Amino acid sequence: MDEPADGSRDELLRSAVGRFERPLLLYAQRIAPDIDRARDAVQETFARLCDDPPADVNGHLAEWLYTVCRSRCLDQRRKEKRVKPMTEAHAESFVTSTSSDPARLTEQRDATSHVLKQLARLPANQQEVLRLKFQHGLSYREVSAVTGLSETNVGFLIHTGLKTLRERLATRDTE
Repeated sequence: MDEPADGSRDELLRSAVGRFERPLLLYAQRIAPDIDRARDAVQETFARLCDDPPADVNGHLAEWLYTVCRSRCLDQRRKEKRVKPMTEAHAESFVTSTSSDPARLTEQRDATSHVLKQLARLPANQQEVLRLKFQHGLSYREVSAVTGLSETNVGFLIHTGLKTLRERLATRDTE
C-alpha cells in the first residue's frame, strides 16, 4: 500500500492501522517474548509512523512498517535475552475452517500443529522469511527490505525452508 494520493497524514495512519495492525501483531508475536511486548512494538511502530515524515515511507508502507516493527521486537528480545517458542495456542490461530465437522476440524488442527512444529525446527532466518512471505503476503522485495537480506538470499531461504518442510512432512505421511 502506498501513501494516499492526497498526502494526508491522518488518512495514511488510519489506512495503515486498518490494514496492517493485525498482521503486524501476528508478526510481532513470533519475534517478541510475549503478547504485551508484541502489542507495544506494534504501537511504537504506528507512533513512529505518526512522527516520521511521510517521505520516509517513500511509497513502501508495508516494508517500512514491517521493518520498524521487526527492529522494535528485536531490540526487546536483545534486552531480555529470551525467546518464547510458538505454542499450541498459536497454532489454533492458523486453523481456519468452514467445516463444522469435529473430526475434520481435529484433523486440520493436528496437521497444522505438525506443520508448525516442523516450521519451528527450521533456522530462525528461514522461519522469518517464510512467515513474511506466506503468512503476511509480502513479496521477495518486501521481505528483503524488512530483513535487510538480498532478494536472492530471501529466495534461497524460502526455497530451502520449503524443501526441508516438504521432506519432513512427506516422512510423516509415510510413517
